[in-house]
Amino acid sequence: MVLLSFDIEEFDMPFEYGKEISFTDQISISRAGTIAILDLLDKHQVKATFFCTVTFAENVPDLIERITTTGHELASHGYYHSDFKPEHLLQSKLKLQALSGQEITGYRMARMMPVDEKEIEKAGYVYNTSINPTYLPGRYNNFNISRTHFSKQNVLQIPASVSPIIRFPLFWLSFHNLPLNIYKFLANWTYKKDQYLNIYFHPWEFTDLNDVDRFGFPGYVRKNTGTKMISRMDSLIHWMKSKNYPFGTFQDFIRTLQTPGI
Repeated sequence: MVLLSFDIEEFDMPFEYGKEISFTDQISISRAGTIAILDLLDKHQVKATFFCTVTFAENVPDLIERITTTGHELASHGYYHSDFKPEHLLQSKLKLQALSGQEITGYRMARMMPVDEKEIEKAGYVYNTSINPTYLPGRYNNFNISRTHFSKQNVLQIPASVSPIIRFPLFWLSFHNLPLNIYKFLANWTYKKDQYLNIYFHPWEFTDLNDVDRFGFPGYVRKNTGTKMISRMDSLIHWMKSKNYPFGTFQDFIRTLQTPGI
């Protein structure tokens, strides 16, 4: 199963590169990207999971409704994207449930940072997908963590997909910078080994990020963004469907793990 997911949040990434961006622009850019994503998913009739901050959800009620009424899963990405306290785990879960009318069972920490599994369990989450089991300079070194799903503190851990053996990450930056045929090769290798793929992206990737003065992004971040990203994602989903890869939400995937014989 392909677990396609999107971290929809206030677009605060320019702050990491010393740039200012208004809250209005943070929301409008992520809103435009989320619409592009939903249009692509509608086109291909595939379901995905949206990990959403409360801050973003409160500002796009129509998109939250569209996500839930079209059969996608809504999960928690925290209360704010750049501020975290342990109490936000439960607070974000409850608030997103109130805003969406949908049960929130999953969590992903902003920027895939570590999170206390005991606190995840206490907040009532079924699964956590906040681990990228590879090495990323300046971010994390998770070579000691399982590549594939496992349980910890009574919570199902579903790490982001990395290739077998060399643990090459299949996350958003790889998708932007690798030739598409190489990315597909790695995705196919990983899918055949693990029988699932967990790959994640962000709405702002589907907007034009090439204004260096405005955003401050280096070339490896802004490469293949905007219309190029929409085209590449369209191609990726089309290729996966041609190989008969089934798509599903994290909740769908967990149900297959709980079904005898699957």
